[in-house]
Amino acid sequence: MPSSPLDLSSVPVFPLPGVVLLPTAVLPLHVFEDRYRAMTRAALDGDRLIAMALLGPGWQLNYHAKPAIEPVVCVGVILSHEELPDGKYNLLLQGRVRAKVVRELETEEPFRRFHLAAIPLISAPEHTLLGARQKFAQIFETGHLAGTQVGTTFAKLLNSSMTTAEIADLVAFNCIADVGVKQSLLAEGDVSKRVKTVADLLWESRKPMIWPPNESYKNPGLN
Repeated sequence: MPSSPLDLSSVPVFPLPGVVLLPTAVLPLHVFEDRYRAMTRAALDGDRLIAMALLGPGWQLNYHAKPAIEPVVCVGVILSHEELPDGKYNLLLQGRVRAKVVRELETEEPFRRFHLAAIPLISAPEHTLLGARQKFAQIFETGHLAGTQVGTTFAKLLNSSMTTAEIADLVAFNCIADVGVKQSLLAEGDVSKRVKTVADLLWESRKPMIWPPNESYKNPGLN
């Protein structure tokens, strides 16, 4: 992750139903609507930032105009892109920053831009997250997900230098199906609370319907 802060004063926002991006995770996107093709071109010509926003309740009634979005978004950076012959795009967008909406900007562009502000984070020393990391290890290394592709991948990450907070975001992005829970985790600025919540959810809810092990799964949101 870059150490310098991102400029969040005018960020293109891509609202979607049922999609919550989290920092560190990588989201593949197929961009086909004209307004979002324009958004992609503008991002590629600029700082490559796009914020993913979860559409709010009742979005279906106003989708082609300005439907309500949740007040917390994830700002991502375009890692790679492919422009298709018909003008559509395939993107890999990596989450970088939790941010809250300050205000929507008025522009002549066909897509929406927002002034955003990074959510203040309450950091936690790595040693205070050891209990959560041990829970993750038991689930992925010796528990019911051990030996699956998702278990093997996360077991490797747990034995890497990746922080527990980063791993927790990847676990939430890939292994928690409830969009409301993901949105609440995106909005949580307290690292310790967020990591504990993710670890407890996986530890206490051991039924496949919560996070179905996917044997075709290869990459937990990493490029």
